[in-house]
Amino acid sequence: MSTAIPTITTSRLILRPLDLADVDAVQLLFPRWEIVRFMSSHVPWPYPADGALTFIRDMALPAMRQGTEWHWSIRPKLSPEQLIGVISLKDKPDDNRGFWLDSEWQGKGLMTEASLAVTDYWFETLERALLRAPKAVANVPSRRISERSGMRIVKTEDRDYVSGRFREEVWEITRDEWRRRSR
Repeated sequence: MSTAIPTITTSRLILRPLDLADVDAVQLLFPRWEIVRFMSSHVPWPYPADGALTFIRDMALPAMRQGTEWHWSIRPKLSPEQLIGVISLKDKPDDNRGFWLDSEWQGKGLMTEASLAVTDYWFETLERALLRAPKAVANVPSRRISERSGMRIVKTEDRDYVSGRFREEVWEITRDEWRRRSR
């Protein structure tokens, strides 16, 4: 199904293409307020009992087959059977990368590590010229990941999130900027 999308490994993580086998773990971890509150308002809340199945089966996997989205489960190398989050790339204007991580695993630099790996995939494998990622201004940890990876704010606007309407920043980095940082 998602055979064209590779498994990516980092020093501490395994990023494995999202699959139907991940439904139960996503359904267990994702519907937590601290995870969903800064997600786009298109995420249903309260999260339905079949939310993960609907997302993976009806949205993520078809987009992966079409080559318009790339979704990975995030797993610690020391416990590869344990899903701790999801990271995604999308061919969507102003919204190319998104992620979430189980709150028990936050604050350890893991999402920065995963973000750097998929950003490299975006530029070096998919050969995209530009990556943009929207962030709620109030989502400070997510903004820090963009800062650490060399991104900059290119526009601000208001956007509806699960927890309400917030000011949003769109962060950007070009392939040339990425390559200069990666050397």
